[in-house]
Amino acid sequence: MPPSPANPMTLHEFLTPPDQAAQRAGPGAGILTSSRVRLARNIAGFAFPGWAKKPDRQRACDHLQQAVSGQPEMQGGFSVSLDSLSALDKQILVERHLISREHAAKGAGSAVVLSRDESLCVMINEEDHLRMQSLLPGLQLQEAWQAIDHLDTALEQVLDYVFSRELGYLTACPTNLGTGIRVSAMVHLPALVLDEQVTQIIQAVNKLGLAVRGLYGEGTEALGNVFQISNQMTLGEAEAEIVERLSKVVAQVIEHEENARARLLERKPKVVFNHIGRAYGILANAHSLSSKEAINLLSLLRLGLDLGCLPGVTRALLDELAMITQPAHLQSRHAGKLGAEDRDILRADMLRGSLQDVRRPVIPPPPKPLDNPPPA
Repeated sequence: MPPSPANPMTLHEFLTPPDQAAQRAGPGAGILTSSRVRLARNIAGFAFPGWAKKPDRQRACDHLQQAVSGQPEMQGGFSVSLDSLSALDKQILVERHLISREHAAKGAGSAVVLSRDESLCVMINEEDHLRMQSLLPGLQLQEAWQAIDHLDTALEQVLDYVFSRELGYLTACPTNLGTGIRVSAMVHLPALVLDEQVTQIIQAVNKLGLAVRGLYGEGTEALGNVFQISNQMTLGEAEAEIVERLSKVVAQVIEHEENARARLLERKPKVVFNHIGRAYGILANAHSLSSKEAINLLSLLRLGLDLGCLPGVTRALLDELAMITQPAHLQSRHAGKLGAEDRDILRADMLRGSLQDVRRPVIPPPPKPLDNPPPA
């Protein structure tokens, strides 16, 4: 289907190419891969999307799409109805964490608006009328909050949000009631997994009233040893307080991962280097790899990079490989429908080619002993 008049280019032409997207970096990017703040909002005069009839959903969508696209932050961006996107396009947006899996299942009466740099994304008529998010690389929770708060404030000047003095912003799901905010950080915790400590960390985080989910949010696996930490409560606490509280917890989780890495290198260095070396050997030589296996092995290479085992390798290369070997990104590079077996073969070919000039992992100098090692 041709692009709409508002979009002189297709989604493929608009999105930042994977090699350039992988160059984006933020503070603490070694362990904390990205920061996200999402707000849920609804407007008066329209039923929640899940209850609205198709003509009403379409009217709400047209109204909201125009309001969002007109904001200065969204100028030069991409605005499109979901029925104008192919299933492959929508899955690419999911793989880039720009829309939810639930939104990808929508069609007419739902839309998505992206800012030019893809740091801001607004899902229209997902579960709520508006699901707007700011997504930034590394540890930038405060910056992500400020960006989405600015967009939210501007939209509130032109849209009639449904709001209760007692309950705050009204949402389709009671768990979002109040502030409607979801603050989340994606953390890469391979050492805690190898050290068999990650379950304890998850339990500790849960006791603090936070949720730990998989790579694509609720109900998904922690592929590639990546976990999403987010708030659960949205009622009775100010947005800035939620952001601050999550930031402190994430900082503690990062410290636990750093300690786990030092502990493993001190006590079980050969185990760590064996995992990294095997991951390199498979990725550089395999002729068939599933998406799940590839992302888990690339996680170990990322650990090797952080530990100094891969001289000359950049984080951008590994991040790019993690992106382009996902099913939809892989399919988009090849004409014709690919079956799972064909994708596995092409994925392995792509990884072998990308790693052919990468030297095998080396063992770095031993680290200094921990000042206060934990008891054996």
